[in-house]
Amino acid sequence: MGPEGGSRVGSRVGSRVGSRVGRAPGAQHATSVRREWLATSRGVGGASFGRDRNNADVATAAAQGARSHVPASRPDTTAVGTIVWLASELMFFAALFAMYFTIRSVSPELWETEPELLNIPFSTVNTTVLVLSSVTCQLGVFAAEKGDVVRLRMWFLITFLMGSFFVGGQVFEYASLVSEAGLTLSSNAYGSVFYLTTGFHGLHVTGGLLAFLLVLGRTFTARRFTHGQATSAIVVSYYWHFVDVVWIGLFATIYLIK
Repeated sequence: MGPEGGSRVGSRVGSRVGSRVGRAPGAQHATSVRREWLATSRGVGGASFGRDRNNADVATAAAQGARSHVPASRPDTTAVGTIVWLASELMFFAALFAMYFTIRSVSPELWETEPELLNIPFSTVNTTVLVLSSVTCQLGVFAAEKGDVVRLRMWFLITFLMGSFFVGGQVFEYASLVSEAGLTLSSNAYGSVFYLTTGFHGLHVTGGLLAFLLVLGRTFTARRFTHGQATSAIVVSYYWHFVDVVWIGLFATIYLIK
């Protein structure tokens, strides 16, 4: 091999070795950069995924807690609706009182003679029975709040009987006034306002008696005493107390005020 061939072989070997030596650091650097990028992306992605999952769990737990949390002081919608309805009934009876006093101011001569036809002692006994029925009704409510269905039935049945006694006494009074005194709805203005005011109240008492029968019937047909039945007993007591208070005002106005 001559000098030219040796130089060619040396140049080829040197170029190959140099190229390999020149490429090795760049390849190693690229490989290391790629590994660092993968490690960083995995770390960041894993942390991000973990945070997202934790936030989702917290949000789900908060939503479930919000749905399951019911304020203890939240009023019952049935009771609130009953109170609003009784407020409208109060306006109705207020109109009846206004009618009574208006006609009395226009025809004062009728109130000088017609009230003498009323049987005040009998009406006083009838009123006492109705007022005491509020006590037995409230005792039934106390039993309902304790879940004592037996005592609830007992007190509501007594209240029903006392209310029936009142309605029966009112019918007896009407029959006596018509047959003995000749006082009818169309006889004069006094008879009109007397029968309208006391008659509408008697219809409300009859409605309360039907409500008592409904509550009692539900306690016998249901398999167990529920919170809904206790709420029904409470709202019926609201109505019954309202009817009793209205009658006290009517009794004082019609029978006692001269």
